Amino acid sequence: MTIKASIFISLLLLFHPFFISNAQQVWSPDNGDGTFTNPLMWGDWPDPDIIRVGDEFYMVSTSMHYVPGSPIAKSKDLVNWEMAGYAVDRYDEEPGYDMKDGKTLYLNGSWANSIRYHNGKFYVAFCTPYGWGTEKGHFSVCEAEKVEGPWKRTVFPEHLYDPGLFFDDNGKVYVVHGQHDLFVTELNADARSVKGKPVKIWDKGVDDAHNSGKHAGMEGSHVYKINGIYYILCPAGGTEGWQVCLRSKNIYGPYEHKVVIQDDSSYPTNGLHQGGMVQLKNGDWWFIIMQDRGAIGRVPHLLPVKWIDGWPMLGINGHDVSIYQKPNVGKTYPIKSPATTDEFNSTKLGLQWQWNHNPDNSRWSLTERKGYMRLKASYAKELTTARNTLTQRVQGPLSTGTVEMDASGLKNGNIAGFGVFQDPYAYVAVRQGDGIRKLIFCYKGKQTTIIENLKQDKVWFRARVTDKDFTARLYYSLDGKDFSPVGEVLHMNLGYPWTANRFALLNYSETEEGVGGMADFNWFRFYNK
Repeated sequence: MTIKASIFISLLLLFHPFFISNAQQVWSPDNGDGTFTNPLMWGDWPDPDIIRVGDEFYMVSTSMHYVPGSPIAKSKDLVNWEMAGYAVDRYDEEPGYDMKDGKTLYLNGSWANSIRYHNGKFYVAFCTPYGWGTEKGHFSVCEAEKVEGPWKRTVFPEHLYDPGLFFDDNGKVYVVHGQHDLFVTELNADARSVKGKPVKIWDKGVDDAHNSGKHAGMEGSHVYKINGIYYILCPAGGTEGWQVCLRSKNIYGPYEHKVVIQDDSSYPTNGLHQGGMVQLKNGDWWFIIMQDRGAIGRVPHLLPVKWIDGWPMLGINGHDVSIYQKPNVGKTYPIKSPATTDEFNSTKLGLQWQWNHNPDNSRWSLTERKGYMRLKASYAKELTTARNTLTQRVQGPLSTGTVEMDASGLKNGNIAGFGVFQDPYAYVAVRQGDGIRKLIFCYKGKQTTIIENLKQDKVWFRARVTDKDFTARLYYSLDGKDFSPVGEVLHMNLGYPWTANRFALLNYSETEEGVGGMADFNWFRFYNK
């Protein structure tokens, strides 16, 4: 073989999708040959909504109690995505977001986000429900001139459930909202207050495409006006559901409806449902729609839209697309994925990270020890009430997270380590008491000692997650090379509904004496294997 031929083959291998994907160490939908494979991200990006501004696409997602909230990703081609920012810095309306006095607000925060661009501004709207720790829900609109922020948030006293924000071409601003019964509420022109009372536009269930007699309620509305016709796209039927379109010549109706996709073939029995629609510069339409994949999360799929008799029909002949030609945006763009691995060399927190509830910003630092994430312990009885637990999505089909931690700054009462967070949760950690450090494994709050007297400062922890039976296994190492499994297998579940499992860095104190004890994380590294 000649040197030129060898170099040519090496370049081919280098840019082959397999090697690109492994270089990223994360799932990539881009096959490198002009096609893509669903899902777009194999992690928790629920309730997606999508817009195009110029040559850039923006997708917003739900994040509930994780902070910052309302994550926004950006793309040039609808296939390759990276993080752009968050619409919510923190939640200040309830003390439970700060975990004061042990109170928490799991499953609050942002639900069913909607994103729009109007007169040079980005808008993100979402609801916060009642009944999950609060007596009254509300509605929020965030606005910014740049998607990276800063964002200004207006919290409305009204509770507009699963809101679809819409700026009409006549200057009026509406929100379509509700569950089963759907309403239109007009906002004032600045989208910062309600102008009129809710008007009911729909009051019945809808059957599926097979006329099964299910008559499920709709929710998660997103609104469009195309050629003078109002279209409202809604999911129905929940996890095993389908997508419905309403249309009318008047925002207030009357509306007719049609099922525009019902398919669970890519992940039986969970149907494609809830998402948003966007038009390319060339006139083509595409839809990003989610599918529930259990403990890994609700993942976004990209589907072509074909207009048939004035209805936006999703997919191909009513079905999901597994592998399909990428959208024609006129150019080919590099393969990208949202960041995962973090060497903690920046002074700003990476966009891949979210805190469990509001962080205490006085008790974490990326600057006190250069190249490390320092977590300082606050008092908590156990992990679910501990502040400053730092998380990012686990991903399918396989994902492994590994951290290096320095325990030299711990105080008596501290528990610092790494694990997988949800309900149930599991972690492996260093626990210090009476000046002695122990290596422990914790599963559902029950601690088991692995090493009675840990003599060294530096330890390595690993969590390996698979979508097969939704299991996670934890490991530790004393040299960063050889890892030993600890404890029992975590059977991941969704005790906190609608929020997937997450990798989690943690440090909290079971005693007041240990408050302020420090755990230094040198890096977090993600592998898709």
